[in-house]
Amino acid sequence: MTTLIRVFIIVDMPTHHIQKKPAHRDWHRADIKCALEKAGWSLRRLNLLHYGTDTCAITHAFRRPYLKAERIIAEALNLRPQDIWPSRYDADGNPLHARRGEHTTSARARNVHERGAR
Repeated sequence: MTTLIRVFIIVDMPTHHIQKKPAHRDWHRADIKCALEKAGWSLRRLNLLHYGTDTCAITHAFRRPYLKAERIIAEALNLRPQDIWPSRYDADGNPLHARRGEHTTSARARNVHERGAR
Protein backbone atom coordinates (compact mmCIF):
# COMPACT_ATOMS: atom_id res chain seq x y z
CA MET A 1 0.00 0.00 0.00
CA THR A 2 1.31 3.41 -0.98
CA THR A 3 0.95 6.35 1.34
CA LEU A 4 0.80 9.84 -0.04
CA ILE A 5 2.14 12.49 2.26
CA ARG A 6 1.73 16.16 1.38
CA VAL A 7 3.99 18.66 3.02
CA PHE A 8 3.20 22.35 2.94
CA ILE A 9 5.92 24.76 3.81
CA ILE A 10 4.80 28.24 4.69
CA VAL A 11 7.51 30.80 4.36
CA ASP A 12 7.07 34.16 5.98
CA MET A 13 8.85 36.45 3.53
CA PRO A 14 9.37 40.09 4.36
CA THR A 15 7.40 42.35 2.05
CA HIS A 16 9.10 45.64 2.89
CA HIS A 17 11.32 45.37 -0.19
CA ILE A 18 8.44 44.75 -2.59
CA GLN A 19 7.02 47.95 -4.02
CA LYS A 20 3.74 48.08 -5.85
CA LYS A 21 3.71 49.95 -9.11
CA PRO A 22 1.44 52.97 -9.09
CA ALA A 23 -1.66 52.62 -11.23
CA HIS A 24 -0.70 55.65 -13.30
CA ARG A 25 2.93 56.53 -13.85
CA ASP A 26 4.24 59.69 -15.42
CA TRP A 27 6.17 59.27 -18.64
CA HIS A 28 9.93 59.17 -18.33
CA ARG A 29 11.69 62.22 -19.75
CA ALA A 30 13.48 60.07 -22.34
CA ASP A 31 10.13 58.71 -23.54
CA ILE A 32 8.77 62.25 -23.90
CA LYS A 33 11.83 63.39 -25.84
CA CYS A 34 11.64 60.32 -28.07
CA ALA A 35 7.92 60.84 -28.75
CA LEU A 36 8.58 64.49 -29.64
CA GLU A 37 11.33 63.49 -32.05
CA LYS A 38 9.07 60.88 -33.66
CA ALA A 39 6.42 63.58 -34.08
CA GLY A 40 8.98 65.86 -35.78
CA TRP A 41 9.67 68.16 -32.82
CA SER A 42 12.64 68.92 -30.64
CA LEU A 43 12.68 70.61 -27.26
CA ARG A 44 14.79 73.42 -28.73
CA ARG A 45 12.30 73.99 -31.53
CA LEU A 46 9.36 74.08 -29.11
CA ASN A 47 11.24 76.58 -26.95
CA LEU A 48 11.97 78.82 -29.90
CA LEU A 49 8.37 78.70 -31.05
CA HIS A 50 6.70 79.31 -27.68
CA TYR A 51 9.30 81.14 -25.60
CA GLY A 52 11.37 82.85 -28.28
CA THR A 53 14.57 81.40 -26.88
CA ASP A 54 16.49 78.14 -26.99
CA THR A 55 17.31 78.05 -23.28
CA CYS A 56 15.11 74.96 -22.80
CA ALA A 57 12.64 76.56 -20.40
CA ILE A 58 10.21 73.87 -21.50
CA THR A 59 12.30 71.17 -19.82
CA HIS A 60 11.23 72.47 -16.39
CA ALA A 61 8.09 70.36 -16.89
CA PHE A 62 10.29 67.25 -16.63
CA ARG A 63 11.32 68.09 -13.06
CA ARG A 64 8.28 69.82 -11.57
CA PRO A 65 4.72 70.81 -12.42
CA TYR A 66 4.72 73.61 -15.01
CA LEU A 67 1.31 73.95 -16.63
CA LYS A 68 2.31 76.02 -19.66
CA ALA A 69 5.19 73.73 -20.64
CA GLU A 70 3.08 70.62 -20.02
CA ARG A 71 0.41 71.95 -22.39
CA ILE A 72 2.95 72.82 -25.08
CA ILE A 73 4.52 69.35 -24.96
CA ALA A 74 1.14 67.60 -24.89
CA GLU A 75 -0.18 69.62 -27.86
CA ALA A 76 2.93 68.75 -29.87
CA LEU A 77 2.15 65.07 -29.23
CA ASN A 78 -1.62 65.44 -29.80
CA LEU A 79 -2.23 64.35 -26.21
CA ARG A 80 -3.60 65.86 -23.01
CA PRO A 81 -1.12 66.82 -20.27
CA GLN A 82 -2.78 64.34 -17.89
CA ASP A 83 -1.95 61.55 -20.34
CA ILE A 84 1.76 62.29 -19.92
CA TRP A 85 1.78 63.35 -16.24
CA PRO A 86 -1.19 61.59 -14.58
CA SER A 87 0.22 62.15 -11.09
CA ARG A 88 -0.20 65.91 -11.55
CA TYR A 89 -3.92 65.80 -12.43
CA ASP A 90 -7.11 64.57 -10.81
CA ALA A 91 -9.56 62.15 -12.46
CA ASP A 92 -11.36 65.05 -14.20
CA GLY A 93 -8.14 66.39 -15.72
CA ASN A 94 -7.81 69.35 -13.35
CA PRO A 95 -4.34 70.23 -12.08
CA LEU A 96 -3.79 69.04 -8.51
CA HIS A 97 -1.64 72.00 -7.50
CA ALA A 98 -1.19 75.57 -8.60
CA ARG A 99 2.00 75.77 -10.59
CA ARG A 100 4.08 77.95 -12.83
CA GLY A 101 2.32 78.99 -15.98
CA GLU A 102 -0.95 79.69 -14.20
CA HIS A 103 -2.13 83.06 -13.00
CA THR A 104 -2.67 82.38 -9.32
CA THR A 105 -2.16 84.46 -6.23
CA SER A 106 0.15 83.01 -3.65
CA ALA A 107 -1.05 82.54 -0.08
CA ARG A 108 1.40 85.20 1.10
CA ALA A 109 0.13 87.74 -1.44
CA ARG A 110 -3.49 86.96 -0.45
CA ASN A 111 -2.67 87.51 3.25
CA VAL A 112 -1.00 90.84 2.53
CA HIS A 113 -3.93 91.90 0.40
CA GLU A 114 -6.48 90.86 3.07
CA ARG A 115 -4.60 92.73 5.82
CA GLY A 116 -4.46 95.86 3.71
CA ALA A 117 -8.20 95.67 2.99
CA ARG A 118 -9.11 95.77 6.71
